[in-house]
Amino acid sequence: MYFNGRSPANCSQRTSAHPSLCSNMAKAESDLKSILDGGFDPHKFAWYEPELIEVPEPAKTLLEKYSKIPSEQVVDHVKKVRDRAFAVFPYPCIGSFRFLDLSIPQSPLYPEILDRLKSGQKLLDVGCAVGQELRQLVFDGVPSGNLYASDLRQDFYDIGYDLFNDHDQLKAQFIVADIFDGSSDLVKNLTHKIDIVNAASFFHLFNWNQQLLVAKRLVGLLQDKPGSLLIGRQIGLVDPPPPEDKEAAGKHYRHDPATWKKFWEQVGAETGTKWEVETRMEKWAGTDKTMKDYHEGMDTFKLRFSVRRL
Repeated sequence: MYFNGRSPANCSQRTSAHPSLCSNMAKAESDLKSILDGGFDPHKFAWYEPELIEVPEPAKTLLEKYSKIPSEQVVDHVKKVRDRAFAVFPYPCIGSFRFLDLSIPQSPLYPEILDRLKSGQKLLDVGCAVGQELRQLVFDGVPSGNLYASDLRQDFYDIGYDLFNDHDQLKAQFIVADIFDGSSDLVKNLTHKIDIVNAASFFHLFNWNQQLLVAKRLVGLLQDKPGSLLIGRQIGLVDPPPPEDKEAAGKHYRHDPATWKKFWEQVGAETGTKWEVETRMEKWAGTDKTMKDYHEGMDTFKLRFSVRRL
């Protein structure tokens, strides 16, 4: 995407620019101008990173090879579309460009996930934001018709199409839904139809009891049989308080490996299911290296997990 004073006409004059990309540039510039004219100031959020030096891999290759964005335009393109997404909802993962740190390819189970999806199984990405994970799966050979995603706002999906320049080719289904709404299209259309759920940067948005509701909803969406799989990552906390101490636990419960296992034991007991839980503690790095500073100075880490139905 070309900005910084360059017009969409200049974009179309670039020999490597795709015509639909130029159209998206003009729309993004217009949309962002409307947002900023309305008084939104992203700089008031501590986690807003105004600059992006380079796009990390594999996101850079994804934008160049899948989205056909010329390499010299990738950084400006991402920055402008990020600002539009941040104005929709100023999540830290958007403000700090962490959506460029793709989660699913980093899972130790990624080869298994690809094999299962290529064979016809279905994946749901909850809290999908702009749908970056689905695009990586498609780029790696997964039929896009096997993919589903959900979030609260249609705006995220529209921004995702602009970011990845694939409105006319992606067949994944994006569902606007509140995970707590038992009458949503997510529940109506996907109950017991999903084989794999990706929940990246999702559970940590809620307290323990809300997380239980989320987990039960996801159990209900997954196939009712062994092998159903939940993967993801979230903010972890060293020595988290007991969930019974609601004041100490706060509005956003952060697990360590022990509490995450205990949590799924409770989910299993309340749903009549059994789950194998695997976790990995990782240091903040790359696009999320500053996240530790954003979380109240606590001793946090990245908790990567898989939860498999037995």
